[in-house]
Amino acid sequence: MQKIALLWFRNDLRLTDNDALNWAVKEGYQILPYFHYSRHEEEWALGGATRWWLHHALTDLQEEIAELGGTLILGDLDTPADEALKQVIESSQVTAVLWNRAYEPAQIKRDTAIKAYFKQQGIHAQSFNSTILHDPTKVFNKSGTPFRVFTPFWKSLLNETITPTETALNTISWASGMEANTTIDTYDLLPSIKWDLGFYDSWDPTRTGALARLEQFLPDKAVQYPDKRDRPDLDFTSQLSPYLHFGQIGPRELVHKLRSANNATIESGVVRQVYWREFAHHLLYHFPQTPTQPLYDKYANFPWEENSDYLKAWQQGQTGFPVVDAGMRQLWATGWMHNRVRMIVGSFLVKHLLQPWQEGADWFWDTLVDASLPNNTLGWQWVAGSGADGAPYFRVFNPIIQGQKFDVTGDYVRKWCPELKDVPLKYLHCPFDAPPLELHAAGVTLGKEYPLPIISHPDGRAKALGAFEKFKQSQPQ
Repeated sequence: MQKIALLWFRNDLRLTDNDALNWAVKEGYQILPYFHYSRHEEEWALGGATRWWLHHALTDLQEEIAELGGTLILGDLDTPADEALKQVIESSQVTAVLWNRAYEPAQIKRDTAIKAYFKQQGIHAQSFNSTILHDPTKVFNKSGTPFRVFTPFWKSLLNETITPTETALNTISWASGMEANTTIDTYDLLPSIKWDLGFYDSWDPTRTGALARLEQFLPDKAVQYPDKRDRPDLDFTSQLSPYLHFGQIGPRELVHKLRSANNATIESGVVRQVYWREFAHHLLYHFPQTPTQPLYDKYANFPWEENSDYLKAWQQGQTGFPVVDAGMRQLWATGWMHNRVRMIVGSFLVKHLLQPWQEGADWFWDTLVDASLPNNTLGWQWVAGSGADGAPYFRVFNPIIQGQKFDVTGDYVRKWCPELKDVPLKYLHCPFDAPPLELHAAGVTLGKEYPLPIISHPDGRAKALGAFEKFKQSQPQ
């Protein structure tokens, strides 16, 4: 009797460097590829931008499997994953259920229950790690506790060998006999609105797109990455984060290709950033409360000043600080934002405006194509100073200086805030300091073509430091 394994795809939408698939092929199983999207499951409450990406990533995987002779089965939208998997098993000759682990709290809870159920039913249920580089159950500091600081974490893993799994795709034997009743269109992942600034043209959300982006990045841009990574007006970041998020390229595959350049600068620059992603996954695994609660409990009592008008102005790129507004508009238009600018806009929200970091995390979750729960959580807790490796709360980014330092030509602001394109560079990052005649000559009236600042930098900084002092006074000595 032929052995059939149901290969359950999740955030690992690739056939290359896929441990679950590789194990099944080596063990002589026929493969029944399966993906499930359910409106009922918490971990699939995706934002609009990631839903768009998932539609295209799934289409790409479906086409690749079809070209190899298989059929990707899609689970019913209205059935939770555990129930859908049981139905597939009952209506087929599947004897094994295989998947690559995800490390979000809701998925861990669900997967643990599913594995126990199938083992009880005599079905071989096994999970693998192809999502991250190292199993978080095996990485601890010298005290035997999870790392909370990145540099020791990174150094502890530096000498570990990273090797992607190789599977000869032409050797895969696909199971047949099941009809694919659900289509990708059934999932209704595409947005009902169309972006005006070319969102759909900004990306190639396929595995081919990921490999092409990597080829463009290596080796020259990767070598220059440490020196130019903070320049949002230049194209010197890999922009591979959405492909990594949905697993269209694997982290081991990426690190292996980066290290094949045999360049110390790439190792200390780009590879280090892949490990920052790794660190985020480990933290979320060990501290599952952190998507909504601060890593350090004392920050739960921080004196935020919730203000819906402030939040809306920030979301819409109407704060009156050009580099902040440029970043927020880039995010809305493309589903992505340069990492330096993410830090600037995040700092502005939680410090100048004293809005809870969770509000920023929620907005990023809905608008980023690379909105990964581990990375989104770590990034916002870092900005707020409440998480691992957190920036001290008293460090308040000056959005004027940040713009002048990292958008030195002004090209980034001019692209995303075109109403300021004729403002002289001297005043581009601080139009509120420009003489009225200079602004008039540039066709700008503050409060009309471009907003007045919703708060001045000195007042925002004072507000942040005052809140921090109030917070310190409330803590036990």
